[in-house]
Amino acid sequence: MNWEYQQPNQDDNRFLMELLGAERVRSDSDSIQSAASDMTEDLVFLPGLVVFPETTQEVSQIAIHCHQRNIPLTVRGAGTGLSGGALPVQGGIVLSTARMNALPTIDEANMQVFVQPGVITQVLQECVEEKGLFYPPDPSSRGSSFIGGNLAESSGGPRAVKYGVTKDYVLNLEVVLADGRIMQTGARVLKNATGYNLTQLMIGSEGTLAIITGITLRLIPLPALRWTFLVPFQNPNQAVSAVAHVFKAGLTPSAMEFMEREAIAYTLAKRPDLSFPEPNLAPAYLLVELDGFDEDELQRQTERLIPVLDGHQPNEIWMATTAAETEGLWKVRRSIGEAVKSHSIYKEEDTVVPRYFLPELLSYVKDLGAEFGFESVCYGHAGDGNLHVNILRGQLSEQAWEQELPKAIRKLFQKVKELGGTLSGEHGIGWVQKNYMDVVCSPAQLDMMRGIKAVFDPKHILNPGKIFPDTD
Repeated sequence: MNWEYQQPNQDDNRFLMELLGAERVRSDSDSIQSAASDMTEDLVFLPGLVVFPETTQEVSQIAIHCHQRNIPLTVRGAGTGLSGGALPVQGGIVLSTARMNALPTIDEANMQVFVQPGVITQVLQECVEEKGLFYPPDPSSRGSSFIGGNLAESSGGPRAVKYGVTKDYVLNLEVVLADGRIMQTGARVLKNATGYNLTQLMIGSEGTLAIITGITLRLIPLPALRWTFLVPFQNPNQAVSAVAHVFKAGLTPSAMEFMEREAIAYTLAKRPDLSFPEPNLAPAYLLVELDGFDEDELQRQTERLIPVLDGHQPNEIWMATTAAETEGLWKVRRSIGEAVKSHSIYKEEDTVVPRYFLPELLSYVKDLGAEFGFESVCYGHAGDGNLHVNILRGQLSEQAWEQELPKAIRKLFQKVKELGGTLSGEHGIGWVQKNYMDVVCSPAQLDMMRGIKAVFDPKHILNPGKIFPDTD
C-alpha cells in the first residue's frame, strides 16, 4: 500500500526548534548524511531532519506532531544495525536517542536496572558489574551499540547460548506510541500474567510499533570465573558438528563461537594490533568458554568437554591462562564482522537453524558459492545454531550481484526453512530481508503482523518500509 507521507518543511523545523532548541534539530549536510546509513552494506536514504530529544515528554511531542502531519518518523540508535532497520527509507525525520543516555539506575536489592535507550551496552554492563551483577547479552557491537537498538532487534551475542538474548532480561518498558501517548508495557516483577505481553511484543519490532524511552532489565550475579578454549580444526564441518554433541553430553558453555580461517585472516590483516595464538591458521576454529563460581566445578566440566571435542578430530586445543589472553581472543572474535565487511562489497545473512544441522547448512552455503560464483566467509554463534554468512562480491559482475545473487539468497533461506530455521537470529529483518519474509512466514502470519502494525501505528509513520514485503 502507498501511504501519503509529508516531508518536513520550514514550519516543522520551527516547531521542533521551539521544542528542543536549535542545537538539537539538525539539517546540515553532515548530520543528514550520518543519519542516512548504518552498518548495512552501502545503503543510503536521506532524511529531512534529525532531532535529538532528551526526555520522554519531548519524544511524545515529536510523535504527536509527526502523527498530525503524516511525517515519517524513524528512530535511530548508534547506527550499528546490519539489516537496515534504522534507515529512513521514506525520508521524514530521524529521531536519535543519542542524548537519552543518563547513567543507569541500579536496584541492587532486586537485581534490576533502569536505563534509557541511548546508553551504550558496554557502559551498562560495566556499571552493573561494579556492583557484582551481570547483564549477559553482549552483541559484537556492544562497545558502540545502544541498549535501545539491542531491544529493537532482540540482539544476542556469544553468551546467548547459556544466558539467552535481550528479550529474556526485559521486565518493563516505557514507550511512546505513534500518536504520542506514553505507556508502560509491563511491571518490575519476575512473573506477570496481567493481560497480553506487550513488553515482548515491542522487543524485536524494530521501531515499527512504538518508541522505547525507558527500559527495566533484570540482572543476575556476575560469574567469578571464565575459562576460554581455542579449538582448531582441519575440517570446518567437524568443528560445527562438535557443537551439538557438546550439549548432548550435558554441558552448557557460556559461549561457543565458530570462525572460519578467512574470517580470522581478514581480521588480523585489518587489525595488526591484535594477536592470535596460532601464526599458521587452521581452516576453522571453535571459541569455547565455560563460566561459573567454583573452580572445581569448571575443572569437572573441562574434563567432560575435552573428550567430546577430541571425538571430532581437532588440532591441539589451546587454553587462555591469563585475562589478557582471554580478552585478546575475544577482541579478534568481536572484530571479525567489521574486518570482513571492509574487505569487499558484501551482503550478510543472519541464518539460524537447530544446531545439529549446522554442518548441513555450512556445506550448502559453500555449494551455493560454487554454483553462483561468490566467496563466503562464515562465523557466528554456533552454540545457538546462528551462522553469519558473509557473501563477498569479489569479482562478480554488477549484473550477477544485482540479479543472480538474490536467487542464491532465496535458495539459502529455503534451505534454512527446510532445516527448521529462519531468516534472522539477531540482526532483524529491516530493509534488506523483508522481501524474503514469504519464505518462512505464511500469509496468515504476515496478515497478523500487518494487523498488529495497524493497531499501533494506523498511519504507518513509525519506521515505514520495514519488515513487510514490497508487495504491501
